[in-house]
Amino acid sequence: MSDKLYRTAAGVAIALALAPATSQAATAAPGGLLLAGIPIDFMLFALVLLGVATLHHHTLKIALIGAATISAYQWLFTGFKTGAGLAGLGVHFGHEWVTLANLLGLLLGFALLADHFEKSHLPEVLPDFLPDDWKGGFLLLAGVFVMSGFLDNIAAAMIGGTMAKVLFRRKV
Repeated sequence: MSDKLYRTAAGVAIALALAPATSQAATAAPGGLLLAGIPIDFMLFALVLLGVATLHHHTLKIALIGAATISAYQWLFTGFKTGAGLAGLGVHFGHEWVTLANLLGLLLGFALLADHFEKSHLPEVLPDFLPDDWKGGFLLLAGVFVMSGFLDNIAAAMIGGTMAKVLFRRKV
């Protein structure tokens, strides 16, 4: 783990440790504990997003640490919509496993599609057909717009990103 990752994990742990001491009572907020009027669950999720944005080379680690931290927070302090404790966590996973499996399959499929597109060598030929100035980037964006009409938006964006990486010589 990198030093930034340790600092992020330490910050989340400190936030969890200070949460009960600095928040209102759990009965004051039907959704859980508050810190400065903001639910702590929301703050933890924001920290995960911030970690993914700043430590983008460690996205999976940050996401897993964040999911574990938020699950531990809800298990220990607020409970889940389906109940409290380990039983509530189990029922919650029982409800969410299909969504998580679909998300995993979609993201894996999109990554494979972008990799296949990159290995087709079409992105390397693309700069020969696009203008060298700003119009080349605009036409690339227009192509992604058209692709998103018949592909999923995420898949079109990943293909567009793959093309942009080659077009702009990895300076994006």
